[in-house]
Amino acid sequence: MANIQIRKYREDDSEAVKEIFTMGMSEHIPSSFMHVLKQPLMQMVLMIVFCALMTSSKSFLLPILALTLCLAGARQFVVYMFNQYIDSSLKKDLNSISETYLSQKDSGFWVAESDGQVVATVACLPAPEAPGCLELKRMSVCRSHRRMGIAKTLCQTITDFTRERGYAAVILRTSVVQTDAQKLYENLGFQKIREFAIPEFPAKILNFNLLEYRLDLQKDGKTD
Repeated sequence: MANIQIRKYREDDSEAVKEIFTMGMSEHIPSSFMHVLKQPLMQMVLMIVFCALMTSSKSFLLPILALTLCLAGARQFVVYMFNQYIDSSLKKDLNSISETYLSQKDSGFWVAESDGQVVATVACLPAPEAPGCLELKRMSVCRSHRRMGIAKTLCQTITDFTRERGYAAVILRTSVVQTDAQKLYENLGFQKIREFAIPEFPAKILNFNLLEYRLDLQKDGKTD
């Protein structure tokens, strides 16, 4: 990783961190849209619309136009849901990184810097639903700097931090559409421990689930 430096977050990194997060999340819109189209409920709705209009209009033009509008609406819905999540995150922990991650016990926020430019981020804090574990959060790498081992190094940074603080494991959550992230975590030894639905109703009916992974670091009082 030539010219890549992993360091702790500074206040002047704020805008770069927000931009990396926003761009990274926006990249998942196409795969999320495809995920929506593969759901039986969505396919059933599209089929009903097509058949109903085909029967009533006796023409291919109106059903095809209606399906096009339905698909455009579905994509806009996915974009809306992502924008809502991005805006919410930017107003919460990413708007107060020092307060959320740097001022709290056993928490931290790191960036990867290349030639003076922030190109990746990662953070961790005590997992509220898993006592004795730290939760890896806000992992994101600029597209231009992927496949350079940065994500693996950032994960190792969190692993080392967790081990030093005496926690038993690292946990994290990722979505069903983030397949590259899933492969990365599994290659690093993380085990998928559960899959669960996002609380929002639209996400539930579209089967847009989250996956939780865990990497155990300490067993029988010894560090792996």
